[in-house]
Amino acid sequence: MSGKQKKMLVRIIVSAAMLAALHFIPAEGALRFILYMIPYFVVGYDILIKAAKGIKNGRVLDECFLMAIATVGAIALALYDRSGDYTEAIAVMLFYQVGEWFQSYAVGKSRRSISELMDIRPDYANIERDGRLESVDPDEVEPGSVIVVRPGEKVPIDGVVAEGASSLNTSALTGESMPEDVKPGDEIISGCINMTGVLKIKTTKEFGESTVSKILDLVENASSRKSRSEDFISEFARVYTPAVCIGALALALLPPLARLIIMGIAPEWGVWIYRALTFLVISCPCALVISIPLSFFAGIGGASRAGILIKGSNYLETLSKAGIVVFDKTGTLTQGVFEVNGIHHNELKNEQLIEYAALVESSSSHPISKSLLRAYGREPDRSRVSDIKEISGCGITAAVDGRRVAAGNARLMESLNVKYINCHMTGTIIHIAIDGEYAGHIVISDIIKPHSKQAVEELKKAGVEKTVMLTGDRSAVAEQVAGALNIDTVYSELLPAGKVERVEELMSAKPEKTKLAFVGDGINDAPVLSRADIGIAMGAMGSDAAIEAADVVLMDDDPLKISKAVKISRKCIGIVYQNIVFAIGIKLICLALGALGFANMWLAIFADVGVMVIAVLNAIRALFVKKL
Repeated sequence: MSGKQKKMLVRIIVSAAMLAALHFIPAEGALRFILYMIPYFVVGYDILIKAAKGIKNGRVLDECFLMAIATVGAIALALYDRSGDYTEAIAVMLFYQVGEWFQSYAVGKSRRSISELMDIRPDYANIERDGRLESVDPDEVEPGSVIVVRPGEKVPIDGVVAEGASSLNTSALTGESMPEDVKPGDEIISGCINMTGVLKIKTTKEFGESTVSKILDLVENASSRKSRSEDFISEFARVYTPAVCIGALALALLPPLARLIIMGIAPEWGVWIYRALTFLVISCPCALVISIPLSFFAGIGGASRAGILIKGSNYLETLSKAGIVVFDKTGTLTQGVFEVNGIHHNELKNEQLIEYAALVESSSSHPISKSLLRAYGREPDRSRVSDIKEISGCGITAAVDGRRVAAGNARLMESLNVKYINCHMTGTIIHIAIDGEYAGHIVISDIIKPHSKQAVEELKKAGVEKTVMLTGDRSAVAEQVAGALNIDTVYSELLPAGKVERVEELMSAKPEKTKLAFVGDGINDAPVLSRADIGIAMGAMGSDAAIEAADVVLMDDDPLKISKAVKISRKCIGIVYQNIVFAIGIKLICLALGALGFANMWLAIFADVGVMVIAVLNAIRALFVKKL
């Protein structure tokens, strides 16, 4: 609880205690008035000051003005009637401040949730100079520098581990508590906390371009992008407040004047002014004005804690209407890292076939060559390899330990007149021939991410009507991945422009209220992310261009977070609609009762403060997303 909230709570308690004590003090006339004004000013002086400032600055019709008019009017009526009953006026101000305290507490809770994310901001970076560690501002560290991160410290800048091994706490970024182990050569993103060993990291970006800076910028600017619901509430309050003020004035003047002019009966001014003041208290739009932005704020904060960054409440609202989800394949549903997935028809031991293939491919920088070297698992002895010949579009031949080895596709085998065996699996097939004899083939393919199938299932459970996959990969590979994941439609062999065209077609064919979400990670996905109704980017390993173009960023590249993001958005929007219906419904009923004389100030207090407290407590639910 902040200092301001504590002071407000003390004022509320003191005022309530004084009000209760005054019931047992026999005071009359001026003394009674003075005694009752003490708790009134203790709890309400700031509201009166704000109302006066609003009038001075031309912003008259706000909730402070309504509270001031209603309570001062109730006190004036008590003086006019000489009843000495100032309790209602003080109670209205007291309970209004109770509602304000609840609202302040709820906003503070949401802000603390987001401030936990802000704790990823690094204060310094360690650079080793002359054998000593020197702490410098992260902004001063150039790309390519080597920084040292000790156990317990935050990783300040994105980079690659140059030396050391450790476990990282990534929960502030991903929402996951499971530590991540890193070793030399592994990429590492800023904002993680180093837990065990000392790491030396070669930076790959400036601090301003690093992951932690972009996350903080996204979160800090999220509240500036308003949803249609928030815009509606702002417009509603702008029209509603003057309307109820005019209605209250009409209620105070017209019925008494009508009785006087038409019926010739003396007007009961006190009765109708009291009804008008009750009408004003009931009409205060606090519940809507406060709870709707708070619901979005809490939803964005809850998503941030789960490792899902939503750039604004407008995107949260759009995401809730997602009925079509389109996926890029590589790096989104698959790991984007090619690995050996099978060895077939091998005349040698598997290890030997991999060894020959790795040695032949050791001089190539092709991704397939790197996959073979990873499968080999150790540094190849290039002195064993000679007479290397790369045949464009076919493969490589070389002498390994004096034996002639060929590694490549079917065309290479055909050119060497080697009879090969076709593979039934999809992927890149590397046929191996040794001294002109077929030795077997190796299957290399992109691996589907562990949660991809579950992610598609969860999206369908969440109400997504159609799933689509777009890829530049070959048709056979695309069909296999789509079939394994139960994706409804797949389009393959697409260039970046072709992906945009397909998304355009899907968007023109969908129902107007259904929104299309696209999920991607590569630089070539940026145009599609921008064109979709809602763009979702993989943030940990995704390209900067994709993250910039996207509306939602998943910090740990887990496709299961897509369904979680949809569920969070739908829960948040559900809470918003609940609060709108509840607040407006109760207001209209109580306004009618107040105008007809069936509601007094106590019911008015419930209609204003009670509804606001209930709506605020309901809005806080958007913060809790762990079980979604």
